[in-house]
Amino acid sequence: MGQPGSEEHRAAGESELPPGQRLQRGWPVTHYGPVPKFKPDRWEFRVFGATADGDKHCWNHEAFSALPFSTVVADLHCVTKFSMVGAEWGGVPARTILELAPPAERVTHVMVWAEYGFSANMRLADFASDRTIFATHKDGELLTAEHGFPLRLIVPHLYAWKGPKWVRGVEYMTADRRGFWEERGYHNIGDPWREQRYSYQEEPGDGPEL
Repeated sequence: MGQPGSEEHRAAGESELPPGQRLQRGWPVTHYGPVPKFKPDRWEFRVFGATADGDKHCWNHEAFSALPFSTVVADLHCVTKFSMVGAEWGGVPARTILELAPPAERVTHVMVWAEYGFSANMRLADFASDRTIFATHKDGELLTAEHGFPLRLIVPHLYAWKGPKWVRGVEYMTADRRGFWEERGYHNIGDPWREQRYSYQEEPGDGPEL
């Protein structure tokens, strides 16, 4: 589960913005569809698909909230061309989930699932980055509902649509397939340093095999 090359680029130029991005003051609310109502007694986080033991792994809200808490200081780059820099994200690292519910050896990609059937696919190496985090907090404060409470994924080295709001689970996959926005014309990988915004920019190997 090697680290993606763009993350090395990011670490080398911490104050540099990806091409085509502009610095954003504040945090605009951007999402598709309504804001879901959080019901803690019905909330569940699931890991399923090609798990190492073949089982589905589940946490209710209380159990998920008790997982080890960590913070990452990282930027957020929106495909609409704004970048919010230097935010502190607090929550559960994706690597913690991989340790608690390991994927099978043949897993190459994950699909992150959110409310209303929203989904985002990514390579396992992107998900396994030590900077990828299931965030519950930003700058020490709980996320608001509009920004993804109770849980959103932050993948700092990819465009922000790869980190859905209102996350409910992760599916381990042995082959890639496109998520919600990827099926609607957005780039399958979404690396902001390579300005991979739209599917027409994809090169051989960037998308799922047909």
